[in-house]
Amino acid sequence: MSDQNPYEKLGVTEDASFDEIQDAKGRLMQQHRGEPKLIESVEAAYDAIIMDRLRMRQEGKIKVPERIRFPEREKVPQTSLGFSPPSGNSSPAWLQRLLDTPTRSDLVAPTVVFLVLSGLTLFYPEASILTLAVALGFGGTIYFLNRKEQQFGRAVLLTLVGLLLGVALGTVLGGALESLLIDMGLTIEKFASLVTFVLFWLISSFLR
Repeated sequence: MSDQNPYEKLGVTEDASFDEIQDAKGRLMQQHRGEPKLIESVEAAYDAIIMDRLRMRQEGKIKVPERIRFPEREKVPQTSLGFSPPSGNSSPAWLQRLLDTPTRSDLVAPTVVFLVLSGLTLFYPEASILTLAVALGFGGTIYFLNRKEQQFGRAVLLTLVGLLLGVALGTVLGGALESLLIDMGLTIEKFASLVTFVLFWLISSFLR
């Protein structure tokens, strides 16, 4: 057997396709399972054929597919249309760094805090209470964010963005729904505060 060339050892011809070579290797590996010396001989013959095919490729005689040149690479499953399925998480890296997946216990504290602040806003008519509630919400959001990543500056920036968006969105929506808010006993300022608390809660719970 030592006089056989690599192709003869695998039982294929020199013009065999790559699929035929791989099939022959797999068949012999299965056939000689538990016989280390024969398996080593099969692998050596396969490697020799691959090297021969690479040499021929360099000479421009054939083209070697990457799946043969790099057989250790994991094959990527494809859909019936031939497209590779997306990876488990295809969102941008910056978005992955920004988003957080809170546990149920992580949601409890922010939910309680902003429900209480919303209650103060709804049931106490004094303007000073409204200002205090928003200030407490601002500080609470910074606290909840900062305890996740210990990045105070980032926490302040995200909270400030939430405050500005909440006030702007609440004011615009409140103006459009003013008659309805009046019927509900709400002012535009209170409505804007409630919208801001919702954004504060989202930022505290789902960003980091």
